[in-house]
Amino acid sequence: MKIKEKEFEEILQELKSVADQLGANVRFEKGDFKGGYCIIYEKKVIVINKMTNVQKKVMILSAALKELGIDSIYVTPRVREIIDEMAGIA
Repeated sequence: MKIKEKEFEEILQELKSVADQLGANVRFEKGDFKGGYCIIYEKKVIVINKMTNVQKKVMILSAALKELGIDSIYVTPRVREIIDEMAGIA
């Protein structure tokens, strides 16, 4: 799937919405890390380095959502394809 540069911000918002449906909190923080999924005090958290570019944020969030499992919720075919494709790159 070819994604245009200007679409990544919109995709990031859609992926954050999917994370909300899964009960995961998405946080953008500064630090010496890339990001990913973890559990903090029994809460699902996806932490992403806010200094990375939007494409990398989409890849990291996609990989985290893939790890959480999106089969139990409705995700549009387009977003599901983006998660599958981007998770493989991250």
